[in-house]
Amino acid sequence: MPDVVDRLVDAMNAHDLDAVMRCYRPDAVLVGPEMESADPEEIASYFLQMWQGFPDLHVTLWEKLADGDSVAVELLATGTNTGPYLVVGGDVLEATGRIVHTRCSWFFTVADGLVASHRAYYDQLQIYAQLGLRLPLSFDPS
Repeated sequence: MPDVVDRLVDAMNAHDLDAVMRCYRPDAVLVGPEMESADPEEIASYFLQMWQGFPDLHVTLWEKLADGDSVAVELLATGTNTGPYLVVGGDVLEATGRIVHTRCSWFFTVADGLVASHRAYYDQLQIYAQLGLRLPLSFDPS
């Protein structure tokens, strides 16, 4: 069953949206820091927005563990921010020209050879720091 995850990684690296979407069931759920959706159009938009912000985005699979219909992967995502990037909260970050390297963990449930659920975790603060963003930090000790 984990073959679909390999196909998904290959399609992502090719920036082939049709091939990416063929990896997902029509009722698949994608959960990440920016979204939670079972709408194929929103899932497609998620990938398009990543590729728009990071046109050279590439993921390198480090580890893949599979047990039945469950698959876990650890990977490194690398890309140069040369386009607008939608950040959490709906703001758009204009291109910074900076390179981002971030470790990610993805967890999948596979059904009938396709992704039924995809949960993506990564360190947003690490990405923001590499892009040169300064977050407004506040501390109220009361």
